Amino acid sequence: MTILELREKRNTAWNAAKAFLDSHRTEKGTLTAEDDATYSRMEQEIADLGKEIARLERQEALEAELNKPVNKPLTSKPGNSATDKPVKTGRASDEYKNGMLQALRTNFRQVSNILQEGVDADGGYLVPEEYDSRLIDVLTEENIMRSLGHTITTSGDHKINIAATKPAAAWIEEGGALQFSDATFSQILLDAHKLHVAIKVTEELLYDNAFGLENYIIDQFGKALANAEEDAFLNGDGSGKPTGLFAATGGGTVAGTLSAAIKSDDMLDLVYALKRPYRKNASFIMNDKTLAQLRKLKDNNGAYIWQPSYQTGEPDKVLGYAVHTSAYAPENAIAFGDYSYYNIGDRGTRSFKQLTELFAGNGMIGYVAKERVDGKLILPEAVQILKLSGSSKG
Repeated sequence: MTILELREKRNTAWNAAKAFLDSHRTEKGTLTAEDDATYSRMEQEIADLGKEIARLERQEALEAELNKPVNKPLTSKPGNSATDKPVKTGRASDEYKNGMLQALRTNFRQVSNILQEGVDADGGYLVPEEYDSRLIDVLTEENIMRSLGHTITTSGDHKINIAATKPAAAWIEEGGALQFSDATFSQILLDAHKLHVAIKVTEELLYDNAFGLENYIIDQFGKALANAEEDAFLNGDGSGKPTGLFAATGGGTVAGTLSAAIKSDDMLDLVYALKRPYRKNASFIMNDKTLAQLRKLKDNNGAYIWQPSYQTGEPDKVLGYAVHTSAYAPENAIAFGDYSYYNIGDRGTRSFKQLTELFAGNGMIGYVAKERVDGKLILPEAVQILKLSGSSKG
C-alpha cells in the first residue's frame, strides 16, 4: 500500500471516528464504557496508520539518499588543468574508505597506512567522511530535534552570547540630558558529552559482505544514536548529557499547570503564552498518547482542533500549527515554541572502534561508535511548556 493510499485510509478512518464520537455522546457529553472502547479502537487504528505513514516516509527518504551516485562520471580525459575536479584526500578519499572496509572485514588484521591519518588517541579509527555524512542523514531522519533545532559543529567549547538586557528608549525635553541605559550580555556554553553505541558482528558477516556491511552498520548505529540523542534533547538534565526542552532547569518556560483534564481553551492559552515573534515558526512537541487526548477536543465553533495531514511530508496540525510526536516526550507535558533556539553542538566527527578480544571465543567481533554532543535551549522564552494533570511519563 502506498503512502498516498495510507493517508486516504487514515483520513477516512478519522472522519468515521469523528462521526461516531458526535453521534454516540450521552446527554452529559460523555461516552458509555462500550462506546468509549469502540472509539479507542478507532483512534488506535488512526495512530497506527500515522506511524506506518511516517515509517514509509523515512524509508523512502533513506532509500533515495542511498541510491544517489557515489561519484560523477568522467566527462574529460585526466589532466592537470585548473578545471579538473579536485582530488579527494584524507578521510574523504576512496583509499581511506576502502582501507576502513578492508580493516573491518579482516578483524583489523589488514590495516593500510592510509588509516593512520584517522587514528585517534585511544586506538579508534575516524569514520571516513562519506560515512560520517551518511550517519548524519540517519540521525536527522530518525531524530525530530535534529530537524527542528539548530546544529553547530564545534572543535572546542562553544560560547553563545545572549542579550540579557536591552537598551530602553525614553522621552526627553528639548535640550534635556540624555539618559543612558546598560546593555548586558550573558553566555551559554555548549559542552561535549560522550555518547556511544556498541554492536556485535559475526566473523561470517564480515568475511561475506553480501548485503552491504557498511549500510547495515551505519543504519544500526545511526538509529541507536538518534534514539539516545532525542531522549536527551527532550528530557536530559544536563548532568553528563544535554539539557532537554522539558528539563526543570534549563528547559522551556512553564506556561501553566493543569489540575484537571485538558480542554481546547488550555491549548489556546498555551499558543498565546508564546510571544508573537516566536509563533511564526512555532510547532508542538508531545507524546503520541497526549495527541490521542487532543483528537477528541473541539474549539468553540465545534471544529476538532486536530487536523490530519493530506500531503506527503506535511505534519498533522493542532490549531493550525504543526505537531511533532516523540515516544520520548513526557505524557504529562506539551511543548510549543520555535525550536531553532535549541542549539545542538557536535564536537568533531564520530569514530569507530574495534573490540578485538572481548567476543573472540564466540566467533564475533564488537564495534563501537562514539560521538561527543551537547544540546541547550538558549532562550527559554522561545519554548512554552504546558504541564498536564497526572504524573506519568513516556
